[in-house]
Amino acid sequence: MIKYSVIIAVYNEEKVVADCLASLAQQTVAKDMEIIVIDDGSTDNTLNKIQDTRYKIQTLKQNHKGPGAARNLGASQAKGDILVFVDADMEFEKDFIEKLIAPIVSGKAIGTFSREEYLLNKENAWARCWNLSLGRETERMIGGEQYKEESPVYRAILKSKFDEAGGFDTIVGYTDDWSISKKLGIKSQAAQGAKFYHRNPDTLKEIWIQARWFGKNEFLTKNLVRKLYNLFRYCPVWAVFKIYNPHLFIFKVVYNTAVFTSVILSFTGESKSK
Repeated sequence: MIKYSVIIAVYNEEKVVADCLASLAQQTVAKDMEIIVIDDGSTDNTLNKIQDTRYKIQTLKQNHKGPGAARNLGASQAKGDILVFVDADMEFEKDFIEKLIAPIVSGKAIGTFSREEYLLNKENAWARCWNLSLGRETERMIGGEQYKEESPVYRAILKSKFDEAGGFDTIVGYTDDWSISKKLGIKSQAAQGAKFYHRNPDTLKEIWIQARWFGKNEFLTKNLVRKLYNLFRYCPVWAVFKIYNPHLFIFKVVYNTAVFTSVILSFTGESKSK
């Protein structure tokens, strides 16, 4: 019997998707869950990587519409009472899903997230720079006081509540995973001990792509005042303050230029998809 549906939206993830699927196959609740992968119009070898795995996976395809639309498609086909949303660049401890869904199963929460999120590729200098630029610790993806017991992002949620919200917003782009909590007016609850690992961009090309997508988010481009402020904030010239660290200097030049470009192109109505 399917109790839990793990939904993964993928777009050009040939480098990492097989490792993610292998990690999910080792979950302690694997016999009670299904894995649904939605290919969001990948132009690389992602689809073949998925099909070449030995794991039982339901694969769906759509034209490139963004992760929100892809996750909604996956949820529409899900058989589980609980939906779990993960990304292809994640890997997990074997009891991750079991601990993630425990507050939902016990009736203490309608949905959860985990603060036990660690940097997967911490040996890579560019990946560490991404954390440093966001003020995070080197090894953790959520740090300090961020999201102590509640988060705007649902990593797992009752399907009935997901359906009640009408799924993810497919228009806002980068912050679509915040839209469920906005619609329901309820934030997710922290699940204790659900440990997983998330990969940061680890090449300059990947940094550019991810930063371009980040630069399209509604918090940076919602109105004229925000656009003008963020053109100043992400002006590449500020990278000069990182010149003491060659890797961080180069990172900030690429990152800021990418975000700056996205804010500029927001005036033209550029698509918010990655």
